[in-house]
Amino acid sequence: MKTLRTVLTRALNVLAGVSFLAMVILTCWQVFTRYILSNPSSWSEELVSYLFAWMSLLGASLVTGERGHMNIPILVERMKPGMQKTFLCLGELIAFLFSAIILVFGGVQITNLAMGQMTSSLGVPIGVFYVVLPLCGVLNMIYTALNIADILKGESEKEAA
Repeated sequence: MKTLRTVLTRALNVLAGVSFLAMVILTCWQVFTRYILSNPSSWSEELVSYLFAWMSLLGASLVTGERGHMNIPILVERMKPGMQKTFLCLGELIAFLFSAIILVFGGVQITNLAMGQMTSSLGVPIGVFYVVLPLCGVLNMIYTALNIADILKGESEKEAA
């Protein structure tokens, strides 16, 4: 399971990094075309906004894999170890259900709906850019399952990541 986590994390780091690099390059291109060529590039602005959404959701999946999502540890830390495991697993289960229902199910629905609409500048179906929702939902579900397994084995967040 550690190898699966390592492979997923490395792949997500590369994808998020490539998205960020592409955003920087496209934004520089946008500034160049607007102020130097006096002919602004509209497609690059649209693509940057979609890449930002992709980078954000991929980053959220990375945070899920590191068990870095929002929590309030003050209550859980005062509990006995058995109850701590129960509450930590419950938090991961809630994240799993959110990912399954909202990101995967809802993401597939909106992706299918948006396939009939085209982007204004790029001429690509908008649904192509929404594919990241179910993709990250599945990644979050995998990570939360791995996190639950680590919690039950007694591994800390540092060891899991």
